[in-house]
Amino acid sequence: MRSNYWPKLSKAEINERVFSALDGNVDFYNEDIIGIPGSHLDPKVFYNDAPFLADAPFLSALIKNPNHIGCHTLGKSEHFFEGTHAIERELIDLCAKQILNGEGDFDGYVASGGTEANMQACWIYRNYFRTEFNVTTDQITILCSEDNHYSVFKASNILGIDIAMVKVDYHNRSLDTESVSATIAQCKLAGKTHFIVVANMMTTMFGSVDQVEVYTKALESQGCEYKLHIDGAYGGFFYPFTSANHQLDFSNPKVNSVTLDAHKMVQAPYGTGIFLVRKGFMHHANTKEASYVEGEDYTLIGSRSGANAIAIWMILMTYGRFGWEEKIMLLENRALWFCQELEQMNIGYFRNPNSNIVTMRAAHIKPKVAHQFGLVPDNHKHPKWFKVVVMDHVTKDHLLRLLTALSH
Repeated sequence: MRSNYWPKLSKAEINERVFSALDGNVDFYNEDIIGIPGSHLDPKVFYNDAPFLADAPFLSALIKNPNHIGCHTLGKSEHFFEGTHAIERELIDLCAKQILNGEGDFDGYVASGGTEANMQACWIYRNYFRTEFNVTTDQITILCSEDNHYSVFKASNILGIDIAMVKVDYHNRSLDTESVSATIAQCKLAGKTHFIVVANMMTTMFGSVDQVEVYTKALESQGCEYKLHIDGAYGGFFYPFTSANHQLDFSNPKVNSVTLDAHKMVQAPYGTGIFLVRKGFMHHANTKEASYVEGEDYTLIGSRSGANAIAIWMILMTYGRFGWEEKIMLLENRALWFCQELEQMNIGYFRNPNSNIVTMRAAHIKPKVAHQFGLVPDNHKHPKWFKVVVMDHVTKDHLLRLLTALSH
C-alpha cells in the first residue's frame, strides 16, 4: 500500500484524540491563568456543562476556545495550547505529504480562507525577493491568468505589488502560451525582474486548471527569477484525487507553496483555509514585534480559532484516504452525467474533465432559471457564463429539476 493513504479512524478514536488534545491545553476554568488576553467562551451564553458536549469534540473545542496564533510547524509556540497545536501540525503534514505528495518537512497553518493563504504567499515572496535579491518592490510583479481569483488583486493592492494578467482561451480556459511570453517580455521592459506566479488548481468560476509549465518555461527562457504558488483553494481537496498526473503539487520541485480551502469541498466551517510552503520561507513573514507571543507570529491573521484546525482533521480522519476518494469519485461522476444531459440538449458548457464545476453559456440560461437555482454568473452586470457546482448536497434530483427548467 502506498504511504500516502492516511487511515480512517472510528468516532471513538477521533473523540479520544481531540479530547486528549484539549486536555493538553490550558484549563481556564480550573487553573490560575491570569496573563492571557483571552478565555473560554462566555458561559452565560455558551453552556460548558451541557451533557451532549461529552460526545461533541468540535463544539467542546469551540467553547474551550484555543488560540492558534503563530505557525506551529516552526518549533516554539504558545505553550498554553500545545495540545491542539499538535493536531494542526498533523493536519499540515497530512495535506502537504499525503494529498500534495511532498517529501520532507513543510511549514503552514490554518488560515481564515483561501484569500488569506494566497496573500500570505505573495507577502512571503515579496519579502523573500527584497531580502535575498536586494530588489525593490517595483521590480516585483504578480503573474497570473485573467481567470484567477480576486484575492490576487487584494494582494497586489495591500502589498503594493504590480500585477500582470495573461489571456486564456475563451472556450477551453487554457493559458495562452503567446500571451504568457508576451506579458513577461512587457513586464521586463517595464523594469520587472522577479515574478510571483499564482497558478490555478481549478479556478472558482470554471474549475479550469493551469499548465504550470507554460509559466515556468517562458520565465526560464527569458532569464527571470520567480516563485511558483498554486491556488488550490477550490481544487486542492478534489483535483489530486481525480487527476493522476499533474504538475500542481509538491512532487513538482518548482512548486513552492499551495493554498487549500477546507470550507469548500471538505464542508468544514468557514474560516478553514490552509497555507502550505516548503521549509526555509516562512521566516520572511515573521513579525518580530509580536514579542509577547511565544514563538512570535508569522501569519497575516494573528489569533485564530484552534477549533477550525480540529474540524478539518476530524473530517479527513473520518473518511480516510479511501473514503475520501470514493466521495470525490461520486461527485465527479455526477458532474459527468450532468454534462452528458446538457450535450443532448445542445446547451454549451465548459468542464475540465477532472472537475465538478460545470459552467454553462449564459445565452442558454433565462434569468428566472438562474435565480431559481442559485446559478452564479461570471459577472453580475454582464454575465457570459453561469456555473453549477456539484457539491455533496447537489444530487441528480436537483440537477434533473434544473435540466427540466432549462428545457422550457
